[in-house]
Amino acid sequence: MSASVAVYRNIYTEDRFKQAFGSDDDTSGSLRLREKLAGKVRCSSRTSLHLLRDRVPIFSWLPRYRLKKWILGDTVAGLTVGILHIPQGMAFALLTSVAPIFGLYTSFFPVVLYMIFGTGRHVSTGTFAVVSLMTGSVVEQLVPTPLEMNSSSPEAADLESQRIGVASAVAFLSGIIMFCMFGLQLGFLSTYLSEPIVKAFTSAAAFHVTISQLQSMLGLRLPRHTGTFSLFKTLASVMENLPQTNMAELLISLVCLAVLVPVKEINTRYRHRLRTPIPVEILTVIIATCVAYASSLDSTYKIEIVGHIPAGFPSPKLPAFHTFPSIAGDTVAITFVGYAVSVSLAMIYADKHGYSIHPNQELLAHGISNTVSSFFTCFPSSATLATTNILESAGGHTQLSGLFTSLVVLIVLLLIGPLFYFLPKAVLACINVTSLRQMFLQFKDLPELWRISKLDFMVWVVTWLSVVVLNVDLGLAIGVVFSMMTVICRTQRADCSVLGRASNTEIYKPLENHSKCYEVPGVKILTYNGPIYYGNRSFFREQMSKLLGLTPEKIRSREKARKAMEKREREIAVNTVERGIANTSFSSENEFFKSETCESDVQAVLIDCSSVIFVDVAGARLFTQMCTECQKFGVHVYLANCNERVLKILTSCGLMNHMNPQHIFVTVHDAVMYIQQQMEKPPESNTTVWV
Repeated sequence: MSASVAVYRNIYTEDRFKQAFGSDDDTSGSLRLREKLAGKVRCSSRTSLHLLRDRVPIFSWLPRYRLKKWILGDTVAGLTVGILHIPQGMAFALLTSVAPIFGLYTSFFPVVLYMIFGTGRHVSTGTFAVVSLMTGSVVEQLVPTPLEMNSSSPEAADLESQRIGVASAVAFLSGIIMFCMFGLQLGFLSTYLSEPIVKAFTSAAAFHVTISQLQSMLGLRLPRHTGTFSLFKTLASVMENLPQTNMAELLISLVCLAVLVPVKEINTRYRHRLRTPIPVEILTVIIATCVAYASSLDSTYKIEIVGHIPAGFPSPKLPAFHTFPSIAGDTVAITFVGYAVSVSLAMIYADKHGYSIHPNQELLAHGISNTVSSFFTCFPSSATLATTNILESAGGHTQLSGLFTSLVVLIVLLLIGPLFYFLPKAVLACINVTSLRQMFLQFKDLPELWRISKLDFMVWVVTWLSVVVLNVDLGLAIGVVFSMMTVICRTQRADCSVLGRASNTEIYKPLENHSKCYEVPGVKILTYNGPIYYGNRSFFREQMSKLLGLTPEKIRSREKARKAMEKREREIAVNTVERGIANTSFSSENEFFKSETCESDVQAVLIDCSSVIFVDVAGARLFTQMCTECQKFGVHVYLANCNERVLKILTSCGLMNHMNPQHIFVTVHDAVMYIQQQMEKPPESNTTVWV
């Protein structure tokens, strides 16, 4: 059984509604502003404690930690992720074009700092393939790798020092940029990297990572290409040097892939049954190191190994500040990518587990992580896809899991690190490639994206092609610009519709989609589903004129006829007064003019502004101009559902000089009831409306 509703009330214009239900804007606004300013500058122990908890979240969640309920899950998840960080940290250091030990440092310091300052309970920070690849491109541009150099020579040590100096400078500058964004409260900027852009970008970057690792997997000693078309240059270089493949390293790569791929697939398919994922990466690293040591593969078959990994903590060292002018542009792109991926991951798991994160606090957390860790020879860090997914699936509950992750890495740094001396770099390259599985699988989203939104599909494809064909940072910029262009195109070509009324209701819907709705006689109700601004004012005018039939020729002819009638009326009035003679010709002309009005059958135009979210000066002036033209045509203009900002701009641009303020109504139905009463009889002092 359907319910019904009946409402009997007065017809409300905007002015009458404001008088009845509004408030004194000036007084309340000034009071609110005064209260806000007073609240900002108030200093008390309670305010200071609240600020401390906001800026250092560990003081907020640690006192409320449920030890018995959460400690086991955080311990298991933290240890699992820590074990994974070891091979991935060393592997992603190769992408950054620095020694593997610096990957371990980057897997330790940012983890500890994010645990203190971050708001994402299930976020795992550290080395991330895409950020490492982009940083490696910057390092290679400033400190290119020589083809022939003894890894134990003093020149090699100096080169390595220059490389990590540049990578640390990128991390430091990235942290400073995040600090500035935090100070300006620019956390919302991450929204400009939409989901299709992020997924297409990471998927395309995965191709760059894979191609860049081919030379290590094949045992080729080739220069690393950077800039536009770098993927194709690298691929061509690899194909050209295929005859020089080191068969021992190729065999190691094939065996590692044969182990890593199936076990990772098992971890993914049975993640709900497995208490913790099988740590296949660290097992592969250990076995490969033992085999290489026992067989002396480095001396016998000339395979490339990791080499010396110093034990202990790194000494604080200043980044290469002099490189800032050269790295500034690339660092901005690295910062946005790292922050966007981190916030996106944090939001996904926050929504899943029913808590909230603070984007601006995330800026502060990652800014501190990058800035502080840069003084300990770390390269840029961010949240990582694979380890975050494992952290959540292994039962992590809070940021405390980062403590156990960092403990595992710390043990490796202090005690175990030097044992990886004989680890083949081909193994790390295979770990890099297999860690990108999730990114490659994002192609599965394309059919659904095509079904939901063709424009978002185009954004995905354009971003992916731009990143693959051109370069990582340039492709990302093209993707963002193209995405914003699609938003502009949507606002420029918004729908303009004629509304009809559903019988015996106050509901008005577009006639093209609701054939049983009917037009109110004598009233043309229009709605425009978008903003009115300089970019779409011509389209708005064209659509409105088309629906109303207001061509410039008709307006001019109607204006001439009106002026001629007024002149003729004045002449007849004089003759009537002087001679007392009635002129029947004027009567016939007047009847002709009225019949012309009846032909159009539109005596009033009502514009529903409910979907007009904003109006600029150009749009407001066009609105005023169209109102004047309608009045010249003998048609009254009414507005309904205007929001406060739109109405304020229209009023400031002089619309009320050409329009009666009493013609602006709260709802479409109020306006229709008023117009119908005006057509049928003179207005009464107290008009009412049935809904």
